[in-house]
Amino acid sequence: MADSITAWFGTHKVLDRVSLTMETGKVTALIGPSGCGKSTFLRILNRMHEMVPSASLSGEVRLDGSDLYERSQRLTWARRQVGMIFQKPNPFPAMSIYENTIAALNLTGVRANREQKDQLVEDSLRKASLWDEVKDRLEQPGGGLSGGQQQRLCIARALAVAPRVLLMDEPCSALDPTSTRRVEETIAQLRGQMTIVIVTHNMQQAARVSDECAFFLAAQNTPGVIVEHGDTGAMFNNPQDERTFDYVNGRFG
Repeated sequence: MADSITAWFGTHKVLDRVSLTMETGKVTALIGPSGCGKSTFLRILNRMHEMVPSASLSGEVRLDGSDLYERSQRLTWARRQVGMIFQKPNPFPAMSIYENTIAALNLTGVRANREQKDQLVEDSLRKASLWDEVKDRLEQPGGGLSGGQQQRLCIARALAVAPRVLLMDEPCSALDPTSTRRVEETIAQLRGQMTIVIVTHNMQQAARVSDECAFFLAAQNTPGVIVEHGDTGAMFNNPQDERTFDYVNGRFG
């Protein structure tokens, strides 16, 4: 749950008092035109916003009542609870498929023996719908996979530490239609197992994969706000705000 999030880059305010409850086990899509703060909001949810030197924020991000930004909360704990998939696949090129899948274990301080690692690799790759395609070449470089396979490898890597929440920032924007379908199938398989928040500019994709939508908008020279949030079907078929109707029907953006 995000409560009254206001965010700045230097003196430039990019979000203004944004509050959003992302239901456990459901897929929430963040939609809206470019520049309205969707990706900034997404990065705030796992404390990536604070990595930008000029960035600052106010408000709270709570997971089961715990504020991720509370001073006593360790960054490694937050990143383990809230995983992130980026727009461009970013497997570690010098690592094998096997090593890529479990790379986050060392980063989050999780210890496992070889048998546990083997099982974790298989389980994570299966959840990412990639196991059958790579099970016979786990020692080959992760960077040698196709773009769609690399993205699913990154999903497997995020899943290996069992996050409670998975954030996806336009995960299919650089992929072909077949790879996009596989990633969407993976999202469908993960529904109910964890909370997923996805930024997408593809309205058809938002309608296909999400349970709920939040429509972000930033008027000229003003910070981003949420215009409307609710059930995806209702947002697309019977929106309450005229601006939502215009956006989901392609009249702007």
